[in-house]
Amino acid sequence: MKAVLASGPGGPEVLSLGDAPDPAPAAGEVLLDVAATAVNRADLLQRSGNYPPPAGASQILGLECSGRIAALGEGVTGWQVGDEVCALLSGGGYAERVCVPAAQLMPVPAGLDLISAAALPEVACTVWSMVFDRAPAAALAAGESFLVHGGSSGIGTMAIQLAAAQDCRVFTTAGTAEKLAACRELGAELAVNYRDDDFVAAIREHTGGVGVDVVLDTVGAKYLQPNLDVLATGGRIAVIGLLGGSSATLNLAALLQKRATLHAAGLRARPAEQKAAIVAGTQAQVWPLIEAGRVRPVVHQVLALAQAADAHRIVQSSGHIGKLVLATG
Repeated sequence: MKAVLASGPGGPEVLSLGDAPDPAPAAGEVLLDVAATAVNRADLLQRSGNYPPPAGASQILGLECSGRIAALGEGVTGWQVGDEVCALLSGGGYAERVCVPAAQLMPVPAGLDLISAAALPEVACTVWSMVFDRAPAAALAAGESFLVHGGSSGIGTMAIQLAAAQDCRVFTTAGTAEKLAACRELGAELAVNYRDDDFVAAIREHTGGVGVDVVLDTVGAKYLQPNLDVLATGGRIAVIGLLGGSSATLNLAALLQKRATLHAAGLRARPAEQKAAIVAGTQAQVWPLIEAGRVRPVVHQVLALAQAADAHRIVQSSGHIGKLVLATG
């Protein structure tokens, strides 16, 4: 099969299309003929040598895909060869074929094509698990206020829509007028240009000094204290990225005073049973919103699998809104 291979750690130029062995499904897995995959920032980290895949996972990039089932491994039930699906992967999506645990499959939502569906699994599962599927005291509840940083990213565009669908007040940050407008179109009440404005001051003014109930943060260290400053009493911060660094000093007195919760977790390295539960919950809670037209994948551009290096350059420059998709056909 054809797959995007890396000649070694480095920039986008290390990626090229080459030949790789065809995978075979183990017990409990299915083999997919991949229609498309999507680019995530984690792929850029892995390409540069800073995010090795979990033990046993494919070394090929790609944390999600869509396609058709080509073969069933031993013991797999509930699926048939030819079913159109999308999947959450630990790796291997940048290829014509990939094996995935059956519990990490989801049907393509009604009304959506295979190419668009490739942009769903990673962002939908991440946002649902980190913002909505947590202990009742921590999860974002209907009618609460919500801030997501990087609102024009794949994560951001999904988070804005899901929070808006819960009738939450949605706030976000982005870096250009075009991206701010896109965030507002998706449901953000207030979109703040982080390059020019103080998002803490803007949001506190907009909320009458109250702040927000939940913050979803992809930045990390740089925003840790500002996130606490913008948080309402009893608020929660969920950290899922470290674009702004991994080490910071936090005012614990303010954390105590606000009775705040700080939570951080990734998705890729979680145990299989946790991923299965997240996938099932995402399908149950998010798929109906997609099929009703209330939430949609935001696809910036579709490129050929052979253009993976170009897609990485676009994501690396933040020159996109939503997701970059790589199609195999």
